[in-house]
Amino acid sequence: MPDFVDQVVLHVKAGDGGNGCASIHREKFKPLGGPDGGNGGRGGDVILEVDPNTATLLEYHRRPHRKADNGKQGQGSNRDGANGEDVILAVPNGTVVKDAATGEVLVDLVGAGTRYVIARGGHGGLGNAALATTKRKAPGFALLGEPGDQLDVMLELKSVADVALVGFPSAGKSSLIAALSAAKPKIADYPFTTLVPNLGVVTAGDTVFTVADVPGLIPGASQGKGLGHEFLRHVERCDMLVHVIDCATMEPGRDPVSDYEVIEAELRAYGKLEDRPRMVVLNKADVPDARELSEMVIPEFESRGLKVFTVSAATHEGLREFTYAMGEWVAAARANKPVEEPTRLVIRPRQLGESGFTVRQVGENQFQVTGEKPERWIRQTDFSNDEAVGFLADRLERLGVEEQLLKAGATPGAEVVIGSMEGGYVFDWQPTLNAESVRQGPRGTDSRL
Repeated sequence: MPDFVDQVVLHVKAGDGGNGCASIHREKFKPLGGPDGGNGGRGGDVILEVDPNTATLLEYHRRPHRKADNGKQGQGSNRDGANGEDVILAVPNGTVVKDAATGEVLVDLVGAGTRYVIARGGHGGLGNAALATTKRKAPGFALLGEPGDQLDVMLELKSVADVALVGFPSAGKSSLIAALSAAKPKIADYPFTTLVPNLGVVTAGDTVFTVADVPGLIPGASQGKGLGHEFLRHVERCDMLVHVIDCATMEPGRDPVSDYEVIEAELRAYGKLEDRPRMVVLNKADVPDARELSEMVIPEFESRGLKVFTVSAATHEGLREFTYAMGEWVAAARANKPVEEPTRLVIRPRQLGESGFTVRQVGENQFQVTGEKPERWIRQTDFSNDEAVGFLADRLERLGVEEQLLKAGATPGAEVVIGSMEGGYVFDWQPTLNAESVRQGPRGTDSRL
């Protein structure tokens, strides 16, 4: 089992709404007590919340299925059902939520306490007390609760840091993090010691910033070689890139300039990082040969417009100047960032005359009705109760569905699908007496009577 996970598919299911209750008040000497069925409770939501104390998605790798509680059913004596408990899932800062099927980004969670309802619970059904009217004084039915949302999402973690340290394996990035901050990453003298991104908090005067140690890159990392492909996404949010170059390496065919060019080629292949400022750190200056080599290549890097520092993570040589240089760059980047305006809620009222549903012909005498209200009413109807089915027909007729069907060319007996063609509800349509357009005879007569 891994200790660090930065990408996982999460299966979420919100709670279903509770069913309404069909009940008649019964009390001695009160034979006509009237309807007293309560409403069903709302299903619980599944909510993602940024938690500063959470650094990995490992918990959802172990338990990828999460479900909120269902709402309780309504009861007699006008007692409403209890709402289902929400499920709050803690995620690290910088988590991107995508639709697992399409890859569409749903939300980017940045900032402690940021919340997003990933799956909404279903509404509870109305009891017969709420359905009573002057014409229907004692309904013998109640509405069903709506099912909660169910979907699969991909959680992808992108570290939120100001500076990213990039370079070959064993270049000394973890040692620099340990020397600059209180972080304690694993350090050893073999390649791919660092298997997870490490974050360290660094202070330079009045500027406090975070530095990310990205696991070692190798040629072909952007195509999936080594570990770099898995962690290049952690570089995306950083404001500055620091190339950590090992000047003491004994591997044949490697030198500081070629190492820099290889890493830059991988960053270009990955994309989205062209606008980030760069800085070069020539590490391991405590080794005599490394110091001589660094002095030889400094002019080459400076000729490319790069700021170069010679440091030693072991002896802390040059770290103060390097730290304050990063702090100045971070402070300047923060000052130049545009001020974020507060989020404004845009309310777009429905246009006058807009029905809220659509009717279209999909075949010979076959029609499809789609819309929020018709589809929701279908889910709320108990089709084993004839009175409930009649109530549904009345609602659809008042909404104008029958009138639109007649305008679309539907005739009595037409096949009407409400919802999707695959999972919708199919009816053999018979117009009601209120559908004026179906009258074929003189005024005051009806061909169906």
